[in-house]
Amino acid sequence: MKPLDPRLLRLSRTARGFVLAAAGTGVVRTTATIGIAWGIATAVTQVVDAVRDGQVPGTFPATLALLGAAFLLRALAAWATDDLAARAGARVKSELRAAVLRRAAERGPGWLAGRSSAGFATTLGPGLDALDAYFGRYLPQLALTAVATPVLVVAIALGDLTSAVVIVCAMPVIPVFMVLIGLATQTLQRRQADALARLGGAFTEAVEGLATLKVFGRARRQVGRIDRVTDEYRRGTLGVLRLSFVSGFALELAASLSVALVAVSIGIRLVDGSLGLGAAMFVLVLAPEAFAPIRQVGADFHAAQDGVEASQAVLDVLAEPQHADPQQAVPESSTVPSRPTGTGDAGALVLSGVTVHRPDVVIGPVDLTAPAGTVVALAGPSGSGKSSLLAALRGVLPHEGTVVVPGPADVSVADRTTWVDQRARLVRGTVAENVTLSAAGGDAAQVRSALGAVGLGVDPGLAVSSGGAGLSGGEAQRVAVARGLYRAAAASTPLVLLDEPTSALDAESEALVVAAVRRLADGGAVVVVASHRPAVVAAADVVVSTTPDGSVAVRTAQAVSA
Repeated sequence: MKPLDPRLLRLSRTARGFVLAAAGTGVVRTTATIGIAWGIATAVTQVVDAVRDGQVPGTFPATLALLGAAFLLRALAAWATDDLAARAGARVKSELRAAVLRRAAERGPGWLAGRSSAGFATTLGPGLDALDAYFGRYLPQLALTAVATPVLVVAIALGDLTSAVVIVCAMPVIPVFMVLIGLATQTLQRRQADALARLGGAFTEAVEGLATLKVFGRARRQVGRIDRVTDEYRRGTLGVLRLSFVSGFALELAASLSVALVAVSIGIRLVDGSLGLGAAMFVLVLAPEAFAPIRQVGADFHAAQDGVEASQAVLDVLAEPQHADPQQAVPESSTVPSRPTGTGDAGALVLSGVTVHRPDVVIGPVDLTAPAGTVVALAGPSGSGKSSLLAALRGVLPHEGTVVVPGPADVSVADRTTWVDQRARLVRGTVAENVTLSAAGGDAAQVRSALGAVGLGVDPGLAVSSGGAGLSGGEAQRVAVARGLYRAAAASTPLVLLDEPTSALDAESEALVVAAVRRLADGGAVVVVASHRPAVVAAADVVVSTTPDGSVAVRTAQAVSA
């Protein structure tokens, strides 16, 4: 395992800046340490001279002042390092999480479907939280070791060359111990990271399926399953702790024996008079400091490994090719949804030969031009490809052919599109926060307008739990539709995509949603609705009918009514 993965430095500007800042504070701490050693040696020598001469030298107060200043400088440098580490850890975690979420959005649901959602969430959540120890302890100590160790050895050599030779000869013992311990630790830490992912996955899956488990009387069985996984994680943690204590003892023993060799050598030469007291004190104070950084790196290595393993998983995800899975590869004729030069109208949705390849069926091709103000209904039975076509329009599912999204070509497809999933996907917070996706609650008047448009009279300040607990299924779905109406009005998106927006609604509520969809189109947007409900299909200007065998037919509303 590398002490510092270069991919982390390439992906995170904050990490690069922190390494340089930690090296800078390391220089300051090392300089202060040398100053402390010089101050102690000088002060002791002056005290001995005072006992011999019967008077305190006039330079003694200045020596004490410099010694105090060195201690203060070292304390300030240590505080600065800790403060920088805390800030860098928080920022790097945020950068890595944002980078992974962007990559997941770019690769689409097909890529996410091949991964455990619980394991993915565990890695991005508590897994990356372990980076606090990596940036708070290990990385600053690594930078300090790279700076302090050679500087301190040179300083000792200036005081006593023999002691410096002894330290240089003894110092490789500690890295050897570190390598041997690291090889053993790496296996344990990876096993522990896998155990944490299994624990998080088991708990998340149990919570997600709790309603179904209770219906079939199987909820109690999950207690034993989670207990077994938890006990496995507990025993693994104790094993890591045991190895950490043993390795810490080994590093302390190696460093103590090395310092003892220096002390014995100094003592012998003090007795025969070949070494002065000032130089001896200077070297004795610096000798432990020369071993301390590299010894502490070995000790902090264990504390940082959970974060290192989590960051490795994240960095591996970011390092994957854009289309690593051959089944998810985009055909050569595919284009990213955009506005082709000289083709289409900036105010129209244009589909030209759009074909979606699923493992079970090929959907399409679809040829369609829908100008602004058009409501397009994707109609067909469940599983016939309506959601797949919507995903192709959003640009998150590989497809053949060309999609021209209405709106300015210099604006991203995501910024030109409003998307309402068939699942409400509500988060913990108020109804207003779920509509605006903002902790501030957004514009209160627009929130009430969006809720009123779908006939939902709940208080915008009503608190709901994750998943929409506290609302009925129909109310949660209408909150999701209101979220789409709010974004379409606030961002003036020319394309609005809705997936089964009325599947859980009664006829009266459905009529309100259909009327809101019509108003969006009358306002100049192209609205595409995937639905099997007759009322939604009847309100459309164009109907794209899909069948289980993948064939697609495009008809106007007049043709449908006829």
